[in-house]
Parts: sequence; C-alpha cells; structure tokens
Amino acid sequence: MRIQSFVVHLRFKSAILFASILCIVISGCTPLLNVSYKKSLPPMEGEQVLPGLSDNVTVKRDNLGIPYIEAQSMDDLIFAMGYISACDRFTQMEGFRLVSQGRLSELLGRATLEMDIYLRALNLNQVAQTLYLSASSDLRRLLNIYSDGVNAYLANVPLPTTLKLAGHQPDPWRPIDSMYVFLVLTLGLSQNLQEEINLLNVAQVVAPEKLAWLFPIYPDEPLPFEEMKKLKGINLSEAAQNIEQLGVIANLTNTLLLPAAAASNNWAVSGKLTKSGKPIVANDTHLPLTMPSIWHMMHLKCPEIDGAGIAIAGVPGIVAGYNRHIGIGMTMVMADNQDIFLEKLQQKPDGLYFLYKNKWLKANSREESFRIKGQKKAVTRTFYETLHGVLLNDILTDKPRHELVPMPLNPSLGIAYSWAGNETDRSMDVFFNIMLAKSVDEILKYTSQETSVIPLNLVMADRKNIAWQVTGRFPLRKKGRGLCPSPGWTGEYDWNGFLSPSKHPSLKNPAKGYVGTANHRTVPADFPYILSSSWYYPDRGERIEQLLKNAKNYTLDDAKAMQLDTYSRFVNVIKTALLEQKTLDTMSSVWQNSEKSTAAHQAMALLRDFDGNMRLDSAGAAFCGAFLFSLSDNLFADELGGKNTRAYQSLLHTFLLAYSALHDHLTDRGKRSPLWDDVTTPQKEERDLILAKTVLDAIGILEKRCGKNPDKWQWGKLHTYHWRTDATLFADYMDFINKTGVKFLSGYVDRGPYPAPGDHTTLNVSAYHPGKDFGTWMIPAMRIIVDFGSDEPFVGINSTGQLDNPSSPHYDDGITAFRLGQYQNFPFKEENIKTQYTKILTLVPKK
Repeated sequence: MRIQSFVVHLRFKSAILFASILCIVISGCTPLLNVSYKKSLPPMEGEQVLPGLSDNVTVKRDNLGIPYIEAQSMDDLIFAMGYISACDRFTQMEGFRLVSQGRLSELLGRATLEMDIYLRALNLNQVAQTLYLSASSDLRRLLNIYSDGVNAYLANVPLPTTLKLAGHQPDPWRPIDSMYVFLVLTLGLSQNLQEEINLLNVAQVVAPEKLAWLFPIYPDEPLPFEEMKKLKGINLSEAAQNIEQLGVIANLTNTLLLPAAAASNNWAVSGKLTKSGKPIVANDTHLPLTMPSIWHMMHLKCPEIDGAGIAIAGVPGIVAGYNRHIGIGMTMVMADNQDIFLEKLQQKPDGLYFLYKNKWLKANSREESFRIKGQKKAVTRTFYETLHGVLLNDILTDKPRHELVPMPLNPSLGIAYSWAGNETDRSMDVFFNIMLAKSVDEILKYTSQETSVIPLNLVMADRKNIAWQVTGRFPLRKKGRGLCPSPGWTGEYDWNGFLSPSKHPSLKNPAKGYVGTANHRTVPADFPYILSSSWYYPDRGERIEQLLKNAKNYTLDDAKAMQLDTYSRFVNVIKTALLEQKTLDTMSSVWQNSEKSTAAHQAMALLRDFDGNMRLDSAGAAFCGAFLFSLSDNLFADELGGKNTRAYQSLLHTFLLAYSALHDHLTDRGKRSPLWDDVTTPQKEERDLILAKTVLDAIGILEKRCGKNPDKWQWGKLHTYHWRTDATLFADYMDFINKTGVKFLSGYVDRGPYPAPGDHTTLNVSAYHPGKDFGTWMIPAMRIIVDFGSDEPFVGINSTGQLDNPSSPHYDDGITAFRLGQYQNFPFKEENIKTQYTKILTLVPKK
C-alpha cells in the first residue's frame, strides 16, 4: 500500500537524467528539487472552476493543511472529496490502484513483475467486480461521483512531478478503482496467508512435534500439537523451492505495498466513569511506518453528514472519527480468514489435475497478460484453481528478477489459497453508512445484518452508550483450526460456510463501564467458534484493562496519556525469567569467566530496578530491548539451519504478526521446550545457559552502540523512527543507476532517524524486528479521541503530513506533532471553524 515505492525509481529514465539529479543532490541544491515539485502543488486558496458541481463548495485548510470541505449536497461533497483526495494524494492513489491491479511493472519495469504476478494470481479483479456489483445502487452512484471529482483533478491540476518525470499518464479514475483501493486495505488486514507460508518454510527443517513450540497460539492456550500433525507424512520437499520463492515474494509485496501487519488500540469509557458524565472513545491504528501515512485526515459537511476523521485516498467517506452523534474507532480482530490447502497435482495432456476425495479433477485455468515498462512484448501467465482456490506455487515459471527469489520448480504438491474475501460482500456500504449513523444502536443493527469481509473490532459511543462489535467473515472449518496448512485431497478440512454475523462477539454498556481491544484475544479460550489462531501479544490489551479498571473521573487528558503510554507489562516476564535465584546462580557461574562479568551483574541490577517504562532515556529499556533482540538468535537459529536461512527468516517474520515463540519461551511453559538445546554442539544446553549467553550478547550490543558505562545506555540510541518512502525501501531491488539515485535522493524525500520510545508491547507502539534491527517498522499511524463531554469533542493527529508532495510544508509537518504527542482540534462550532481554517479555496461549478 505504500505508493512511494515507485516515486523516485521512475525519475531516472536515462543515465543522463540520473547524473543531473545526482549532481543536484550532491551539491545540496534541494531548492532545485523543490522548484520541480512545486509545479504540481494543488491550489490551496482562491477559486477553481470545476465542471460537474451543481453549487459552490468551500475547502478550508488549517495550519497542518487538513481540509474542511463544506457542500450544499451529498453529491457535491463526494465530488469535492474525490477532487481534494487527488490534490493531496494522487501519487498514493495511483499506486493503490496499480498495486491492486497487479500493474506496477507498467511503471517500474521487470523489477516488480513477481509482485504483479502474485497479486494478479489472487484474482482481485474478480473480487473487485463482485464488490462493485454487490454494492447498493446508492453507493455505486456515489462512487461515480467520486470518480468525477478525481478526474476533475486530472483535468485541471498539473500531474504530480513524480508521474510526469516517469512519463506516466494515468488512466481516468473509474468507480471500480475505489473498490480496488478498498481491497488493498482488506487484503492487508487478512494476514494468515503469510503466516502459513512461513510455517511451511519452517516445517521443512523442523519435525511437527517441535513445530508446535514455534507457533504458539496464546499464553493460556495449549500448544497446537494436534494441528501440526496435519503435516505428518507429507513430503514438503516436493514444493520446497516454490514455497521459499512464494514466501519471498509475498513478504516483499506485503512489506512494500500492503499493510502486511496491522495492529491498533481502541477503547470506550462510559459516562459513569468520566468526569463529565459523558463517554470517551479513543483509537490509534498501528500500521507500517510510511511516508506518507496511509490515512488522510479531513472534515466533511453537508446536510446529510457533519463528520471528521480519517479517510483512505481513493475511497469516499470517513473510516473512523466523529459525526456529532457517534464516535467510532477500529482495531484488527486478527482473524484467520485465509487458509492454505496442499494439493496433489498431476499434469495430463489436456491440463492440470488435482486429487480430491480419491478422484482426479481438472483445475480451472485463466490467462493474464502483463505489460512491462521498457519491453515491447507482454508476458503471459496461466493461473490454475482447485476447489480450494488459486495455486500459488505455479505462478512463476521464468527466472526470477531478484537474487533473493529461488528458481521455481514444477512440483507434484500444490499450494492452494482460500480467502473469505472471494465472496459477495457489502463492506464498503457498511463503512460508508456507519459515518451516517445517529446512534450506537443504529450501528449495531446495521453490522449484525450486513456481511463485511473486513475483520475489525469496532468500538463506539454516542452521548449515552458505549459498545463493541466484531465484523468480518469467519470460516467454519470441518476440522482443524487453520493455523497450519491442510491437506486438500481428503476434503476433511474444507470450509463449511461462515459464521453468522448474529453470532459475532458484541457488547453494549458493560457493567464494568468500559470496553477495549488491542488485537489480543477478546473472547474466552473456550469460545465455541474459531475467530483466530493468530492473536497478537496480550500485553497492550492487559495494559488497557489495568488502566481502566480503576478509572474514576476519566478525562480527555487521561485518554491522551494512555495513547502515549510506554509501559511494557512484558518486562515483568523478562524479570521473572532472569531474576529467579536459581537462574541467577547458573548465569553467574557462566559469567565468572567472561570479561563482561561485571557488566552482566550491573545489567541485572538495572533490570531489577527498571520500572518497565520504555522511555527514550531508559537504560533498563535499552537492556530489555537488546536482550529480546539477541535471544532469538541464540534460541532458534541453530534449529533452523542458521541465521541466514529462509526457515529462520520466516520464523522471525512471524514474530511481527502474532503472539510468538520468542515471548512464549520466557514463560513457565517455555522452560520445558526442547529448543533450548543448541543442536550444533555435542553437549546438551539448558535454558539458563542460553539466557546467560544472551545477556552477554545484549551487553555487547549496548557497549557497541552506547558505550561501556551502563549509565549511558539509552533505549533511544538503539531504537529509532525513520520515515522512509518505499523508494528507499525498494532500492535494493532496483538496477544500479536507479538504486544509486534513490540512495542520494533519500535525504530529500525521507525523514529521520529520530529516537523512538516504546516497543511492540506498549500502547504507544513502536515495533522493531527482533533478530534483525532496532528500527521502528510499525507505529500508531494516527491517533483520535472523541470526548462527548467536551465543548469541541474531537481531537486527533496524523503520523505524517497531509500531502504526498515533498515540496509542500504539509508533507512532513505532522511528524513533529506526532513525536511530541500533540493533538489537533477538529472544531464543529462556526466561530472555532473560522479561527482554525484560514486558507479558503472555493470550488465553483462551470456555467
């Protein structure tokens, strides 16, 4: 979903262009780059005549460039929203569209062909058509109007400099393109596919009985030994390189182009616990650290709606926020609505066949063509589908573009992909209508009747009520829980429909006076239906509970403090593991022969006194972060063939997606794990020996990065924010000229690094990659709070600026406010609107 992945790449159409830009950057002449980019800045003040409007529309902007759009009708409002979204984020919108349609290679060339093929294999075209045709007639009409607004931008405002330098002329925006954008988000919120691919990579080197230790479900749930038995007797080596190849492409695609892993916090506090006697709702969505943010903040007003919040550039409506009547926020359920089925395949003269219940059935096929920038001849691929879905391992048959991607084979074992999104759905109707709702009861009634494929925890409030509602489509499996890939030829693990929306978890006005979710397991362990086997770490959910259970006279400032909270409950788990006397005695005996013995004991004293707050300046936080970082290598790398193997890298990736083996091995249950033994040595290592070594390794990291004096250790010296465009992240996959150009231009388009507080277990999330690096990869992409007791109820902040043009002051001005924990007011009273929104653009219909 990160659109800047093609921003810089396409500027270098020749070595001459590359050399000229390189000279500019080396000489520090960023003003010359600003001149080029400013030519495509949209108008912020004055008048703009636009065919398609029926009346004047005013677009007012505040000091952060956040637009307040006011129209006399819903049609003109949606038209103006399409126009303003394109003005601020068209480069991002075009990227959304090309990503979801599997067409990036038309812009980037051969470098992105594997990703295009992967995305096209998922058949999002068919899904988008299904979504569009199943949408209400009212929504389809508004999508047409929104498209007209986007196209008015294309006709009246200079094309973004990035696209102009690329020689790219965008197609007119179509109503169905908004469905494609919506699908990118939906697919990104369905992450179990990547987990199952990772599991297959790990399963090739680890027996099923050990595999369960590497994929725990939740601290209080049994390890999934029974689930892993599904793989017994299956020769995964038949598809080994295809699995590895698929894992690389899926991970690369998710890392650069999709949400990949999204978390979030939300909570609602009843008026009986607040100082004002009115509810408070808070939400911060956790998404990959991108430049710009996925979210586009705005205020929309017409006779039918007066609401502010976050929007997705390319999709009409507000996703989360406040509309004078209700406040609403969302988090991921962590739903398991994707499954991999292993298929036995057989090639026959008339096509590909798969085994199902002792019968060989012919796979359906479809052919797709890919246009590649710089190549005259299109590339074609044939995709095959079984009863369980598209075969993913057979999608690449040429030599891969990237060295990281292994050569494919044609195995007799297929990998079929099932997704709950491949069904008739009215998700966009659901979310558009939510922001028109007048009460909590109206939302609950609507969500219980309409099916939405997007699996979310909606937490909401009106002036009297608070509530929680789960949305999504959850498969009912005949057998198994979907954590591990299933043999498809028996039929015993097939899906048997979906859980009825009426049985989705829901809660209104609970007796305790609050509701909250943080991607943790929100239902009891014995809940009769499987919503997920991929719950996120419980720590943030437990922290919300801890802070709210004794709440009295709760205020807006309390909600802000919670969103900025950097206390980690998991620190207590680390303390228990390392400070137990028996463990300390064993570790001390190991350290006595080490030159770091004194430092090790100092580290234990630091840990003992550490309050668990992952502050920038905290030495205790620095030690805990370095310890967890080092533990992964010492505990798991030997079992999986070493640090650089696909199996180990796949395991590391699972740590980002859900509750992990890394955390689980520090619990009491983890003491019994067979994985503590280092299989590369003749002796058998015990847990405490590995912990002792990990402490020394952590000290080595800290001394290298912060110095030998523990008083100088600081978490912020290890852990940083770095807002980078996807061009920077994608540079290693480009050719030499483009790669070098991107590296030099990164100083112009990227921001940071800055010290970062928190980690993946804190409410103020700042997740890093244990075993890889300390750079932050996931943050609260926005923060919003609705306080029904305030004179102006709604405040919020984005994590970047509003525009995707780096020459604009509104490209990065949100970053400072985000880092300082500041919030922007979204006024609803006329006198406050006039004071805050000082730049006014009037959109005038053409007469």
